[in-house]
Amino acid sequence: MEIKEERSSDEARKFLPSSQVDSLGEPQFTSIQRIANEPKLEFSLACKDLVAATRDRKLNTFIQVSVVHPAEHILTRYSSTEIVEGTKDPLFLTGVTFPPEYPIYEETKIKLTVYDVKDKSQDTVRTSVLPDHKEPRADIGRSFLGCTTFRVADLVKSKEQQLTLTLRTSDGGKTVGTIEVNLVKMGELEDGETDHVTTDAQDQKCALVHECTATEGISGKDSLPSLSAVLKNPICKLYRFPTSDNKWMRIREQMAETTLSFHVPKELINLHIKEDMRRNQELKDLGELAPHWDNMRKSVIAHCDQMLSMYQDTLAELGKHTGSSFKSSCSKGEKTLEFIPINLHLQRMHVHSPRLKDALYDVITVGAPAAHFQGFKNGGLRKLLSKFEAERRNTGYQCIYYSPENTAKAKEVLSNINHLQPLISSHADLLLSSASQHSPDSLKNSLKMLSEKTELFVHAFKDQLVRSALLALYTARPGCVLKKPAMPRNSAEEGSDLQHQDHPSQIKRQDSIPHHSEYDEEEWDRVWANVGKSLNCVIAMVDRLLEKDNVSSTKEGENDPSAADCKVFHTGGDWYEQLYPLVITLKDCMEEVVTRAKQSMAFVLLQELACGLPQCLMLTLRRDIVFSQALAGLVCGFIIKLHAGLHDQGFLQQLHTVGLLVQYEGLLSTYSEEAGMLEDMAVGISDLQKVMFKVIEAKSEDFLPIITGRREHYVIEVQLPAKMFELLPQEIKEGKLLRMYPVLFNVGINEQQTLAERFGDTTLQENINQENLELLKEYYKLFTEKMPPDCLPHFQEQNDLKGLLENLHQNIQAKKRKNVEIMWLAATICRKLNGVRFTCCKSAKDRTSMSVTLEQCSILRDEHQLHKDFFIRALDCMRSRQTQGALNESDDPETGCLADNKPTSRHFYPVALLLVSSHLLVVWLILSLALLLAKYQ
Repeated sequence: MEIKEERSSDEARKFLPSSQVDSLGEPQFTSIQRIANEPKLEFSLACKDLVAATRDRKLNTFIQVSVVHPAEHILTRYSSTEIVEGTKDPLFLTGVTFPPEYPIYEETKIKLTVYDVKDKSQDTVRTSVLPDHKEPRADIGRSFLGCTTFRVADLVKSKEQQLTLTLRTSDGGKTVGTIEVNLVKMGELEDGETDHVTTDAQDQKCALVHECTATEGISGKDSLPSLSAVLKNPICKLYRFPTSDNKWMRIREQMAETTLSFHVPKELINLHIKEDMRRNQELKDLGELAPHWDNMRKSVIAHCDQMLSMYQDTLAELGKHTGSSFKSSCSKGEKTLEFIPINLHLQRMHVHSPRLKDALYDVITVGAPAAHFQGFKNGGLRKLLSKFEAERRNTGYQCIYYSPENTAKAKEVLSNINHLQPLISSHADLLLSSASQHSPDSLKNSLKMLSEKTELFVHAFKDQLVRSALLALYTARPGCVLKKPAMPRNSAEEGSDLQHQDHPSQIKRQDSIPHHSEYDEEEWDRVWANVGKSLNCVIAMVDRLLEKDNVSSTKEGENDPSAADCKVFHTGGDWYEQLYPLVITLKDCMEEVVTRAKQSMAFVLLQELACGLPQCLMLTLRRDIVFSQALAGLVCGFIIKLHAGLHDQGFLQQLHTVGLLVQYEGLLSTYSEEAGMLEDMAVGISDLQKVMFKVIEAKSEDFLPIITGRREHYVIEVQLPAKMFELLPQEIKEGKLLRMYPVLFNVGINEQQTLAERFGDTTLQENINQENLELLKEYYKLFTEKMPPDCLPHFQEQNDLKGLLENLHQNIQAKKRKNVEIMWLAATICRKLNGVRFTCCKSAKDRTSMSVTLEQCSILRDEHQLHKDFFIRALDCMRSRQTQGALNESDDPETGCLADNKPTSRHFYPVALLLVSSHLLVVWLILSLALLLAKYQ
């Protein structure tokens, strides 16, 4: 954001108070009192009576803002306004804002330098590296008019909160005009009518406007402590635009990095490592296998260990990372950073207008989640997964085919085992502890928890997959052989009757191993049923103990059917002694179930891995990479949305009743590498449907989210301070899991999309948009069924939503080229449904910034009555690179890397000339295609 120019002490001293210059001790500076997490200082600028070098010349001026830091004794270029053309009294719509972290004090000096741009088309920000006191050369395209300085204290302590300063030439002699500096407070509405606003449709001239202010407080939605742990290094820009009724609105635009760019991937990789280590151990615990299966297991474990080592190395490298909390587009091809999202930022627009006093509009911008390091030569995940699944069905007799649904079910069963077994054991120990203390209430509570968890445990194994997998595992033992090798099966043949996969009739008993017995399919039913029976014995014993405790004179029932299978009779005495054998029996039965179930489900996973080595593991890695990037953005978006909606009871009700809509706007083409990126992105966003959120109360000052779970089933625990946590509905406070509904709509808009539409294929984009339209309709249906009509804001009617959905459906069906109307409609629907907005392109720079700024100006026009004559100028202000401070024009917009000074145009032929003739256009497209093919070879 800043380029510092170190000057000599003598040059900087003239801007400093003598008391500070002469001080030999540590200087003491006066801080500016502002609201926490609000910008320290904001002001707007206007010039009056500027003097041109020649009489007949119309001035095109802008102001460059520099800061003299009293502690560092250096002059720092900070920012610039936009260029206002054709007037000697320019009113600049772009203001100056200093973020909360910026070191600015009352003693700080601010220097304002006015330049006249001779030729706007040739002027660049390259000249911002020139010293302030030196006039640029004539061939640079702009000339120095005058400059002035002021102390921050003079502005903040002035009665009118306004300064009128005289502009003088560099030698301090000639007066060339005045500058008005107005202190800005976002909570104060400028509701005075303008004296006059004159605009020209072509030149966008604007005369000076009189401003009146009226004090009004703001809600300070972004003044929240826990956001500081998530958002870092904010860059702020301030604007003031006229409304259609000649009043003023103020806009603060903020872009911030997020620490989640690295935090979420590191948490995920750590979970991947634990999950893979657990899976490898489960494969080793399968026991003795026949030679064919044992060799297969050894090969799988060897490959898995290699992948595990790679995850560990990546995590170690990420742990060494220091510096910026985001990954620039230059680094998208780096292997050590492949899990990190590209250019993940929050783009926030804070509007204070006569119509809506305090409105926030957030968009998360991020590069398309994709595996850039692995490349896209063979396509993206969407194509690779489909191809892999087709190949896996035809693996022959090497292994047994299980459908993706069954392998996912096996992972779920293993997860339930690992989660429930320690809980049941813990509750059983608590039951015995309560019995030893002879505490009836504690005994009841412990029994209730034990019963609930045990019932969940037993229910997890009531699945045909476990039974069929046990049979398949039995056939893989050394004592059994198959009369007929297992034939490949497809999912349609597989159906729901999985036990026919390896029928007992196919198993031949080897006489040389007499200790083997014929496989009994009912044995598994008896094993897990014993867990339920053991629990019934425990329940019956507790009931008897409590009954005798309550009514000691009553005889115990002699025929209790619930305790029919119990072998221990209640004869009085210590509770602990009578419950202990029953609890031990329950644990033993549960341990036997766990051992068999783990082995059978691990055998299913062995088949999945063995059928596709090493492609299976490489696809898992690619999917993990894409998911990591997508999840980091989702977590950021959820936290920002939750903080912004804490006082909106309708939104909070919608959050726990329906879930949160997350809309991704994709701007990728369907040509060349970007088609592979789009395939990766589509799968990564779809995988977010399996992510659940949970809001918990923070127990420390660390507010970063906590991630738990496994692949395909993650829970993100978002921490809030106690005061904010109390604002939540009871359902969320009790830990209800919150669902996400991600949808992706993509419209390619660059020149590569033109090639795809002319000579390629756009089916991928059409299919993605159609599939996600159905998901959006599903969410809207749930919303209308579960939410009352008055939950939408006053300007968002349900009839409007129905019309917008129908319009979106028609536009998707129309298959119109570069139909940006799809983007507009999807974004509008998302905002009306209180959703989270994402905008993505290849690197989240050029196309993303164009889309976001256009959306912001459209919101100002549609929701805040931006003056129609100022729409283009407002758009230019937001898109101007000059207003963003000292940037280098040699920053290549596509690669994001520093390049040699070259013309910014990438076209070899004037497009306007080519459009004259369709033949010339075809020639241009063919030549462009040849250049692109040469580039990627």
